[in-house]
Amino acid sequence: MNYKDFGLVNTKKMFINAMRHGYAVPAFNFYNLETLKSILVAAKNTKSPVILAVSESALKYMGDDFLMGMIIGAKIKSKNIALHLDHGHSFESCKHAIDLGFSSVMFDGSELPFAENVKQTKRVVAYAKKFDVSVEAELGTLSGIEDEDTKSEKHIYTDPLDVIEFVSKTSCDSLAIAIGTSHGAYKRKNENEKLRFDILKQIADKLPNFPLVLHGASEIPQNLLKTINKNGGKIVGALGIPASQIKKAVSMNICKVNVDSDARLAFTSAVRENLNKNPENFDPRKFLTAAMNEITKTYIYEITKVMNSAHK
Repeated sequence: MNYKDFGLVNTKKMFINAMRHGYAVPAFNFYNLETLKSILVAAKNTKSPVILAVSESALKYMGDDFLMGMIIGAKIKSKNIALHLDHGHSFESCKHAIDLGFSSVMFDGSELPFAENVKQTKRVVAYAKKFDVSVEAELGTLSGIEDEDTKSEKHIYTDPLDVIEFVSKTSCDSLAIAIGTSHGAYKRKNENEKLRFDILKQIADKLPNFPLVLHGASEIPQNLLKTINKNGGKIVGALGIPASQIKKAVSMNICKVNVDSDARLAFTSAVRENLNKNPENFDPRKFLTAAMNEITKTYIYEITKVMNSAHK
């Protein structure tokens, strides 16, 4: 199936508009009906473009037919919604997503040697171009754990000296870079850690008007952690990326920002609190509705206060 049959678009015009008008397109991960609906409601209420991101493990969890069935059921008619494979680790994974009807894929060759990363990214780009699908590549390695398929104990900053060669040789449409963000809820060891804006500036200077992407950019709201821990959870020492730093990055050519952990925390906090306050309840619709409302609220905040993509 072609993504246009589902009312989806690729990310090329999205990113052009984002760079031209100084905002970032939010890429929100989903893995079930509730998280998908929350993203779509937040985007509709704010009139924001949005990228529906699906990791390899989320695709396995939902299954091809159920995932695309939800996309069909959503009846997407907006010109500003893309369906994106997040962290595809092989050509086969990216090809599979394109064949399903994804409008954008990320090939994550960040763990590969430079030459091999170039080679495999080029292969994905060549296939994707047949279907007018956008390709995001990654240079540099983010530490942390996003899911079972995307994790690393090391952090390697993107080398600004490599970016021109990488982009020119691969013809990728956007580039995810490593400047200090990380996957998961434990992004910083202390409040004083800052993103490497010096590296971002060097990259942006070398690639003017080229779409740059920031992964691992969840804020990890402390109020959600408090709610979780107050209602039986045990998440200690989690620190995210302050909104002020993300906003600064957006002003420096970052036109796509990936957020996942914030939604997981919002979902969990709402479910824990709802069940704790209503111990007699055994109707999942009630606590799942609470979870959707909390995710939607979190994403509306991200769209309006961090990425500045509302009404775009």
